[in-house]
Amino acid sequence: MRILLQQLGARRLRFTDEQRRRLAVAGKAVGRKALLDLAGIVTPDTILAWHRKLVAAKWDQRKRRGPGRPGVMKEIEKLVVRFVGENPSWGYRRIEGALENLGHRVARTTVANILKRNGVNPAPERGKNSSWSTFLGAHWATIAAIDFTTVEVWGRHGLVTMYVLFAIDLRSRRVHFAGITPNPDEAWVRQIGRNLTDPIDGFFREKRFCLMDRDPKFTDAFRSLLDDFGTEPIRLPARSPQHECLDRAPHAFDQIGMSQPNDLLR
Repeated sequence: MRILLQQLGARRLRFTDEQRRRLAVAGKAVGRKALLDLAGIVTPDTILAWHRKLVAAKWDQRKRRGPGRPGVMKEIEKLVVRFVGENPSWGYRRIEGALENLGHRVARTTVANILKRNGVNPAPERGKNSSWSTFLGAHWATIAAIDFTTVEVWGRHGLVTMYVLFAIDLRSRRVHFAGITPNPDEAWVRQIGRNLTDPIDGFFREKRFCLMDRDPKFTDAFRSLLDDFGTEPIRLPARSPQHECLDRAPHAFDQIGMSQPNDLLR
């Protein structure tokens, strides 16, 4: 070893990670006291430091962690919005307790931030009177709309009018193509309704309300099917312009006896 050091002179040895590992394992087995008595190409403290890094790397879990926390926070946010939707009088502490019952321990400030982010007032103001903007901000994710449009298709005997039924998620603006037919009779519309309310992959599986116009193709049987599933059909006033659909939503609720947004939550 001394001969090797004499040949190297002032030059510095460069070790690979594997060489450092082998020296660290051998050095730890020999011990620091024995290393001091041996001539080495590195100091005993350096060898033992390499060993400590090997131990630390073994227990470093950072690379093994998956993106679990964001998913949990999304679930908590959905629960908080659902709690205030179903229980308008609940305050921060009541919501915090309900979350803890489900295994989620969150701070009061976290609940407050979630409600603020979703446009929900604190409990005292929320219970007195909620504006439509506040209501829609809190329940945007649970409201969908459905409508027909038409396209003209060339067939053997000329142009054929095809009726396209589509639904839209108001929060994400995602449009779902529900079906197309030249003859949107009651049986066809009811089948589309069954598809939309499929409990596994139906578009309405997490929707509490569905806005629709007064098109006679949305029959009583179709609306009852939605209602039985848990998605309440809300019919807009007659001749509502398309661009005023959401602005006229409060009048649609008024017509079914709901003068305030909170009436939907009772």
